[in-house]
Amino acid sequence: MNIAFFLLPKSEVVYLNFNRTMRQALEKMEYHRYSAIPIIDHDGKYIGTLTEGDLLWKLKNTPDLNFRNTDQIMLSEIPLHVKNEPISVNEEMEAIIARAKEQNFVPVVDDNGIFIGIIRRREIIEYCANQLFKVLNQKEYHKTKS
Repeated sequence: MNIAFFLLPKSEVVYLNFNRTMRQALEKMEYHRYSAIPIIDHDGKYIGTLTEGDLLWKLKNTPDLNFRNTDQIMLSEIPLHVKNEPISVNEEMEAIIARAKEQNFVPVVDDNGIFIGIIRRREIIEYCANQLFKVLNQKEYHKTKS
């Protein structure tokens, strides 16, 4: 099965451009209650995933930085500590399962590296559970027929 079936398109995804500020990221993440958010560049290419941890490390390691002056820090100045590798929209479902173990969502890009959306771990788990239930139901069916 192609992963495009599970794709939450960019138009429905909360993401930020790397030229936004730390304050904007904090507010967007708080508003949506997200602990991580995709970051894209001015061409729409996926750069990485900003996490709450990245923001906390920046706050800890920057003298005189506090919430009031987070609007002075650009996202491009914040090191990303977690490497959420994107996956191509042309990949098959099996290729994404391993990534879902490590990430809440998997960024999806087109052939040019343009961010086109995400696949959430929830949909991947539902897919795997459905596949497992199909196998178990088939075994149970064959068991009762014997």
